[in-house]
Amino acid sequence: MPMQERLQHLFSVVSGQRFLNKQGLGNEVPFFICPYRPEEAVEMERLQRQLVTRLEQAGIKMLSINLYDLAIEILKERDIWDQVLELEPQVSKDELKELLQGVLDPEAHLVPAIASKLHSVEFDVLFLSGVGEVFPYIRSHNVLNNLQSTAKDQPTVMFFPGSYTHSLETGASLDLFGRLHDDKYYRAFNIFHYEA
Repeated sequence: MPMQERLQHLFSVVSGQRFLNKQGLGNEVPFFICPYRPEEAVEMERLQRQLVTRLEQAGIKMLSINLYDLAIEILKERDIWDQVLELEPQVSKDELKELLQGVLDPEAHLVPAIASKLHSVEFDVLFLSGVGEVFPYIRSHNVLNNLQSTAKDQPTVMFFPGSYTHSLETGASLDLFGRLHDDKYYRAFNIFHYEA
């Protein structure tokens, strides 16, 4: 689907009362995946900014959280940002990944930081981005699993550089960058399959 059509579809869906009132979800959490091809990342960022502007002009209060920016914010708040920068050239990628997974653990640190942002502002829809930038130390399915109890009151849209597929044989899966098969995640809806 061309970018302008995607923008129009996303605007129609997200601004619609059915979406805002979480209808047609069958008691599932209001989580939506907005998949896109990884090579479209720059265009998708632009589309997301345009979408937020149009939605806010339509009176819909938006909260956008970039996981990469949030990760840096957490590292700085915990006074370990400089240490990470110092260590990075000296340790293996696996050691760095392990360090970051510990200090940015979704359950212990990342989701509480998201929760803090959710409670500090009034909003109708949450947009999550930066999924590709935080891989492999933050996995999207871990974020979504841990957000279920925190972000269930308003719809959440995760912009995902890859594919989100459902099939009877294999269930649902998030395939990051179209190459990395993530653990199965069943509780989200592909926003391009959701009617306005």
